[in-house]
Amino acid sequence: MTARERLRRMYVRAGVEVGEVDYVPPGRTVVLTLGDWVYDESLIGTLAQRPGSVLVCDDGRAVAAHVASEDAEAAAADLLAGRAPEGLAQLSPAELAYNEALRKREAPVLARLTADNVREIEARTFAGSYKGVTDVVTKYVWPVPARIVTRWCAQAKLTPNMVTFAGFVLVLVAFWLFWIGEFGWGLVAGWIMTFLDTVDGKLARTTMTSSKWGNVFDHGIDLIHPPFWWWAWYVGCFKVGLPPPYPELTLGVILAGYVLQRVEEGVFMRLFGFHVHSWRRFDSFFRLITARRNPNMIVLTLAWLVGQPGVGLFLVGLWTAVCLVVHLVQVLQAMAMPKGQVVSWLSR
Repeated sequence: MTARERLRRMYVRAGVEVGEVDYVPPGRTVVLTLGDWVYDESLIGTLAQRPGSVLVCDDGRAVAAHVASEDAEAAAADLLAGRAPEGLAQLSPAELAYNEALRKREAPVLARLTADNVREIEARTFAGSYKGVTDVVTKYVWPVPARIVTRWCAQAKLTPNMVTFAGFVLVLVAFWLFWIGEFGWGLVAGWIMTFLDTVDGKLARTTMTSSKWGNVFDHGIDLIHPPFWWWAWYVGCFKVGLPPPYPELTLGVILAGYVLQRVEEGVFMRLFGFHVHSWRRFDSFFRLITARRNPNMIVLTLAWLVGQPGVGLFLVGLWTAVCLVVHLVQVLQAMAMPKGQVVSWLSR
C-alpha cells in the first residue's frame, strides 16, 4: 500500500478523523504527520493520545505533532522544515521501545521512505510485527518464509481471516490423519498450519487489518486444538501397533498438563499484569522450548522419523510434566516477592 494509505489506516485505528491540513475545524486538536515517512502504529496511537506533543526522530528532526487547530498551519510549516514547533513536549521512539503485547523491547519503526529503501523498510515493519518472546520454531525458522508469504498474501488481497480459516481446515486434517495413524501426512498438515498461524498475525499487523473477531478466531484455535492433536496421536499409535509406554498416564499428563500450564500462566498474568515468559531472561529463554505446540511437534516429528511415534508421545508427556513444575515454581517465586518488584526485564 502507499504510505498515505498506511497512515490513513493508522489514523482510523487510533480513532482520529482523517482530513486535510488546509481545513481544520476550530476548537479541535490536530495530529500532523509527514507523508514521506513511515511510522510504527504505536507512534501514531501514542501521539494521538498526547495533545501538545511532537514526535522527534533520533537525529532531532521533528516528523509529527499533535497541536491545537489554531496552531496547525504554523506547526505544519515547522514539520516540513524539520523543526519542532515551539512549546511542545518531545516524544521519541525510544520511549515506546517496550511492547508488552508482542513481548519485546525494540524501537518502533520511524524512517523516511525513498525509492531505494522500500524493501529495507518493508523488512523492518515486518520484523516489528513479530513477537520477541515465543517458541524456537516461530522465532528462528519461520521469519524468512513468513515474510515472503505475508507479502504475497497482501499483494493477493487475502485477509488474515482467510489465512486463519485455511489454518483451521488444516487443524481438522491433521487431527484426522493423526487419528488414523498417518503420522507423516498429519505432520505435513500440522506444520503448514503452524506456519500459517504465524502468517495470519503478521498479515494483520503489517496491513493493519486486525479485528476483534479475527483475534478471537485465531487465538481460539491456537488455544483449543493442541490437546486434540495429542489425543488423536495417542489413538493413532494404537492403530499402528506402537502405543506409548504407560499409555493412559501419558495421555492424562499431556492433557492435564496443557490445561494446568495455561492456568498457571493466567494466574501470573492476573496477579502481575504481564506474561510470565516476559518476567526474567530465563523465563523468556524457557518459552523457546516449553511444552507448547511447536516444541512438542519437533519431538513427535523426530520420533516419527525413527519409527517410534509412541515413544515420542511419551517424551511429550514427560516434558509437559517438567514444564508444569517449572511454571509452578515461577508463579511461587513471583508471589514470594514484593509485588512492585515483579516487572518484566524487557521494560527496564
